[in-house]
Amino acid sequence: MADTIVDAVSRALDEAPPRNFRETVDLAVNLRDLDLNDPSQRVDESVVLPAGTGQETRIVVFASGETALRAEDVADEVLDGDDLEELGDDTDAAKDLADDTDFFVADASLMQDIGRYLGTVLGPRGKMPTPLQPDDDVVETVNRMKNTVQLRSRDRRTFHTRVGAQDMDSDEIADNIDVIIRRLEADLEKGPLNIDSMYVKTTMGPAVEVPA
Repeated sequence: MADTIVDAVSRALDEAPPRNFRETVDLAVNLRDLDLNDPSQRVDESVVLPAGTGQETRIVVFASGETALRAEDVADEVLDGDDLEELGDDTDAAKDLADDTDFFVADASLMQDIGRYLGTVLGPRGKMPTPLQPDDDVVETVNRMKNTVQLRSRDRRTFHTRVGAQDMDSDEIADNIDVIIRRLEADLEKGPLNIDSMYVKTTMGPAVEVPA
């Protein structure tokens, strides 16, 4: 096992065979001593990575007026109340949007309608929007979410999350992993005792164990 997180990341990058595409770097976390049939014991957290994800993050904003105008400069797509109603009538289009989008942001005033029109599509996928309060800056929120990953175990002992890209520096990826580990240890019932093991790997490369 590697002595440090940086060592583990460096090995994972060095041992990855050359590919003709830019691979992501993922962290696999194995949990233990948790009843994952109990939703309160599952992992479901959004974490901002200090070095960024190294990948494109698609963000859609539901808004109108000034918020919509400001969002157009930073979001991949901006939809209003009429678009929302149309999606509610077209389940296939709603599913495609949900599957193609990493995060949704919405004016708080639209959240009730989003629940009515898209709740059955977004809810099970864990993609209900982050609500924007009147004093929130949509540009700041979207830019922050571009560097955000979701940690979600559901009812499974093992889950994966993106921690970077193959062409990022090992130290940057290690910083991202360190932030994720700290969040998990703070949130899990027994802290580090609920983490059985962790592995880092590129998309097609071998897994390297990350030291606890």
